[in-house]
Amino acid sequence: QLVESGGGLVQAGGSLRLSCAASGRTSRSYAKAWFRQAPGKEREFVAAIDWLGRDISYAESVKGRFTVSRDNARNTVSLQMNTLNPEDTAVYYCAAAETYAGPEVTGWPYWGQGTQVTVSS
Repeated sequence: QLVESGGGLVQAGGSLRLSCAASGRTSRSYAKAWFRQAPGKEREFVAAIDWLGRDISYAESVKGRFTVSRDNARNTVSLQMNTLNPEDTAVYYCAAAETYAGPEVTGWPYWGQGTQVTVSS
């Protein structure tokens, strides 16, 4: 099970930190990823991290602004989002897979329910 938290409303230029708590088989050794889906758009890759936290990747649109990290002792993965802009408005989802599955949605079999992030201009 994956449960996201930390979403909300923020002004452009602001920051938010999302968290994803993992339990059951998705905890610890699974790779984790963040995706997002804006209204009327397809779900898109944001960032991913392997279970050791050594292999990290980002979408070009968030590089330099977002940072993904994980705490395996607490079974959590976080997404620190800085310098937010209205184009970042979306529902953000946490995903998990036994191994890093790349940026394709279909590669990640386990999903949370999502948390809304709204960036006002």
